[in-house]
Amino acid sequence: MDINQLRNDLATKVTEIEPIGKKLKFNLDGEFILINGSGETNTISDQDDDADCTITMSLDTYQKLQRKEIKPMIATLQGKIKVKGDLGLARKLRQLM
Repeated sequence: MDINQLRNDLATKVTEIEPIGKKLKFNLDGEFILINGSGETNTISDQDDDADCTITMSLDTYQKLQRKEIKPMIATLQGKIKVKGDLGLARKLRQLM
């Protein structure tokens, strides 16, 4: 799955949950997915804008998380996931996985 497919997949999922109230950014191998939940709905873009929480990982790690081949906590402890900013916002990701 490439980054555009991931954006499209997430674009569908984020409309199914309540607005997250903030901006959450994924940095996947230098490609960005920004979830802006500060309005009435969650929206997706490829912008590298400021976010309340930025999660950095490889595209491979992201896909393994989606397939539930690795657990987020284990991947974080192994240094495969780096979270900068609002950790509470990162926890809301369970709704999207």
